[in-house]
Amino acid sequence: MRLTTKGRYAVTAMLDLALHYDGGPITLADISRRQGISLSYLEQLFSKLRKNGLVDSARGPGGGDRLSRPADELCVADIITAVDEKVGAMRCEGEGNCQDDVKCLTHDLWCDLSNQIHEFLSGIDLGQLVERKGIQDVAARQDRVVAMNAVSESGGLLRN
Repeated sequence: MRLTTKGRYAVTAMLDLALHYDGGPITLADISRRQGISLSYLEQLFSKLRKNGLVDSARGPGGGDRLSRPADELCVADIITAVDEKVGAMRCEGEGNCQDDVKCLTHDLWCDLSNQIHEFLSGIDLGQLVERKGIQDVAARQDRVVAMNAVSESGGLLRN
């Protein structure tokens, strides 16, 4: 069982949007800088997130992406599913063809575990994650690093 990069990055990017929700639309370039995710990969993910109604886009100057609804209405499982990701412990993906096209000995065990994982991720929404102090601390650190990099790239001086 593993959650691939696609699912992890989609949740990370959506959490970034939720954390910066009050600032208006967020560009994928901003998310890329803060989270260290390539811009082209984010474009692929956001295409799927938009198609599944989880984000809205605004074009033009000041444009970017926003959550399509409040953070507390977007659960982690929905985000993972939107990018065609499956989180589960079954090799057969629930088809029951795990061993020579029939159920294996432990099929029901892995099916139960997969259901527990899905229930767990369905019970966590972005609003809950935004409220966690540890996440707020990480986001504040990321914002500081991006701001310092922007100053140093522009040739400005950092002063304490």
